[in-house]
Amino acid sequence: MILKDLKVFSQNVQKNNFLINTVLEVNYNFDIIFIQEPLWITLRIIPSSENLEGILLLGVSSHPNWLIFARELCSPNDSPRVLVYINIRLSFLYFFLRKDIFNHRDILLVSFFNNNSVFWILNIYSDSLHSALKYLKDTEVNILNLLIMTGDFNIRDNIWDPSFPHYLVISNDLMTIVDLFNLELSFPTNHVSTRYSDLNSRSNSVIYLMFLRSRSTELNNHQIYPDLRLSLDHASLSVMIAIENKNINEVKYSIAKNSEEEANFIKEVSIAIKKINISDLSNISKLEEVVNSLTSSINSVWNKNSKHVKITKYSKSWWNKECNCALNNYRTTRSLKDWKMFKSKVKSSKHNFFDTKIQEIANKRCGPWELMNWVKKYKLPAIEAIKYNGQQCLELGDL
Repeated sequence: MILKDLKVFSQNVQKNNFLINTVLEVNYNFDIIFIQEPLWITLRIIPSSENLEGILLLGVSSHPNWLIFARELCSPNDSPRVLVYINIRLSFLYFFLRKDIFNHRDILLVSFFNNNSVFWILNIYSDSLHSALKYLKDTEVNILNLLIMTGDFNIRDNIWDPSFPHYLVISNDLMTIVDLFNLELSFPTNHVSTRYSDLNSRSNSVIYLMFLRSRSTELNNHQIYPDLRLSLDHASLSVMIAIENKNINEVKYSIAKNSEEEANFIKEVSIAIKKINISDLSNISKLEEVVNSLTSSINSVWNKNSKHVKITKYSKSWWNKECNCALNNYRTTRSLKDWKMFKSKVKSSKHNFFDTKIQEIANKRCGPWELMNWVKKYKLPAIEAIKYNGQQCLELGDL
């Protein structure tokens, strides 16, 4: 397949890891996903030579089909508020996190190579103090080929929100940054709000913005999806960004094992085989007719029951039709009951999938050690700190 553009999706998840998992699973057809306000959680306790109880390892939601780019977590109180997920099928483009240029918890700059050129993408979260914008304004850099700058800017202004009658001073700083990066404000194809308030005293607003290359074809062509925000008050954005052509074999046809489609495929192929007329195979020409007829029938049945899938090194997933149906049902009704039902379906699908994998590895293949790859090996501390009067001796003078 020829990749003529990058398909980008952006969402503020408001510190909800369940919704990050849902976004990653549902939007597998996107190339890049921008996340703002992720939740950093304790993944495990790792051994430490300085602390007998170990050190907390913090992280965010991961997915086997997505590469995570995030600034290093310096402390729990300074956790990064922006992430970028890159579809693993694009890993050959050599994406790099460029914190050597911008080192800020609310700014994430990523570069990648394509056809001997360097391209850039920028994810931003601007808090109520607008610290990210002030940092960008005070940092002098010269970045060429910046494709997109998007995120939650938390700025209401009449420039992009006609329902708001005022003009804010901070917008000057934002537009100065936009000009320096040779970008332009992109207006959506559907002019709707990006943030929705549950309070009658507060109106909906437009604070989720997208800036694209100046005079590019994708300008004013991005979309806002208020119906995809699930339980969030922020709508999601998406856009197609044109880049140079590159050959990527990323799609194939497949039928899931033990599925209804597999049963139908076997049934219809069996019927096609039974219908073959083999009464007259007196010469090569007639034999070829029979073979071609069977080939045509099988291809027709295959195209009828198979579906497009993305090629990755992971061939199975816990996400199934029941999850899709529950998600679509919640998007239609937006009721609390259907939201709980969706979460319950996701939880049960995960349990069933991984229980099946555990039984397959432990009983069928008789290789329980293979399960160690899921949790990694727990290495014991190489040394244990010496203690004196209950205090650890960490320096020579403590001995």
